[in-house]
Amino acid sequence: MLEISNQTQDIFDGELFNQIAHHLSPKDIELVLAGDEEVLELNKTFRAKNKTTDVLSFPFSDMGIVGVDLPLGSVVINVDMAKRMAKKLGHCVEFEIALLLIHGILHLLGYDHENDTGEHRDKEEALIAYFGLPPSLIVRNQ
Repeated sequence: MLEISNQTQDIFDGELFNQIAHHLSPKDIELVLAGDEEVLELNKTFRAKNKTTDVLSFPFSDMGIVGVDLPLGSVVINVDMAKRMAKKLGHCVEFEIALLLIHGILHLLGYDHENDTGEHRDKEEALIAYFGLPPSLIVRNQ
C-alpha cells in the first residue's frame, strides 16, 4: 500500500502512483510530496549536500530493526522541481512524479545507478515502458 503525505498545496489523483508502488513491491511505501525548502533540509541533514534535489529515498531496512515487518521505506519527491522539469520537457507533473517515484522505489529495492553496471537504468526503462511514461532521469542524464 502507498501512503501519500502531500505537504504541498498541489492536488494529485494518486492512482498512477499507487499502481507503480503496488507493481514494484507488496510492502507498504510512504510517498512524501514536498517542496524545495523541505527537500533541501532533508538533503543537508541526511546526505550533507547543501542543495535541493528531485527525489530522496530512505529504506527502512537501514534502520537496523530486526524481526519486524517494516514498510519498504520512504520516497520524498520535490514537487517544485518536478513541476519545473515537467514544464521544461512538455509533459504533465504527475508523469514527472511517477518517474521520480519509480526511481526512488528502485533505490529502496537496492538498485543504485551510481554503483551498478546498468541494472537500475534497465529496470527503470522497462517500468517506464510498462506504464507508458516519458524518458527517465537516468536516460535523460546519459
